[in-house]
Amino acid sequence: MIHNIILERFEKELPGIDIFVCTADPLIEPPSMVVNTVLSVMAYDYPPEKLSIYLSDDGGSDLTFYAMLEAANFSKTWLPFCKKFRVEPTSPEAYFRTASEPLNDADNWLSVKVILIFV
Repeated sequence: MIHNIILERFEKELPGIDIFVCTADPLIEPPSMVVNTVLSVMAYDYPPEKLSIYLSDDGGSDLTFYAMLEAANFSKTWLPFCKKFRVEPTSPEAYFRTASEPLNDADNWLSVKVILIFV
């Protein structure tokens, strides 16, 4: 609640933020871990127009590339879900490892979890 008041009051003054996620080897840094990191920072409670996230893949892995394509599709469901339910932690893997099924909108929760399983 307090955060929303602060955000409404000072949103125009907040700086733009660039976040760089770096990876090099899909065997050492599994694409699922990279995807969870990127989705987690995309879900930050910060004005999206002031937040830029970049992925640097020094290994040029096809696997990481295709994982990020799937993550981009999943983000269309995950980010609104995070905002609607104030999800913490915002990493899908961490959230579904620890989350119990919410009582108020179980169908929505299950649909997001099913999408994640296929990503």
